Amino acid sequence: MKQRLLIIIGVLLLVASAQAQERKVQNRPYTDLRKFHFGILTGVHFQDLEFLNVGPQLVENEDGTTSETLILTDQDRWDAGFTVGVLGEFRLSQTLQLRIAPAMYFGNRHITMINYGSQGFPQEQARQQQDLKSIYVSTAADLIYAAPRFNNYRPYVMAGLNPMLNLSGSRDDYLRLKKTEVFAEIGVGCDFYLPFFKLRPELKFMYGLMNSLDANHAGELRDRNMVPYSRSVKEAHSKIIALTFYFE
Repeated sequence: MKQRLLIIIGVLLLVASAQAQERKVQNRPYTDLRKFHFGILTGVHFQDLEFLNVGPQLVENEDGTTSETLILTDQDRWDAGFTVGVLGEFRLSQTLQLRIAPAMYFGNRHITMINYGSQGFPQEQARQQQDLKSIYVSTAADLIYAAPRFNNYRPYVMAGLNPMLNLSGSRDDYLRLKKTEVFAEIGVGCDFYLPFFKLRPELKFMYGLMNSLDANHAGELRDRNMVPYSRSVKEAHSKIIALTFYFE
């Protein structure tokens, strides 16, 4: 009885596998043969900042004396934003493409700073918070390696570099980022060939290769009580997880 049941299950699995591999009519069969094409993109992303804190620092008091304090700075959550842009893609070979995608990233980062003083315990009214707005203009250059197309889908992997220009930043912020950053990015996606266009969902991870912190910002602050908070960090690296939909 068990042998018969195993045989039946095996036959059903073979039939299901054969049906899954059945060839279907292809939508837009010549779309991947173009040497170059345009498209648009939109999506959501989540931003984070990886901080390297300076540790204990000497602070000048109002009476001219100095004391040691410890301020820890962190982005306490991944903050969401959205992305819009356009793309141009070059066909290099049957499986390899080069994509140039100018886009804008709109987002916000919630920064928390806690002053532990010299005793290692949070001081009264020592928690400071900042919403660090971010507006990036980017021009990503990505190489895409795609599997052979089967029916109306085609998975791929991608990697590339994404230089960005930061349009945000205020003189009164505790922390301010540099105007330029460069991200390395890697991700996966899949082409879905629909009757009138190709849809490409893509999930990628982006990591800032540069120290994005503006170290000179502390000297520009008008409120001198903000200086220890501004100097609590010596390095910051941006991280972004992006889910993007390309329409080609």
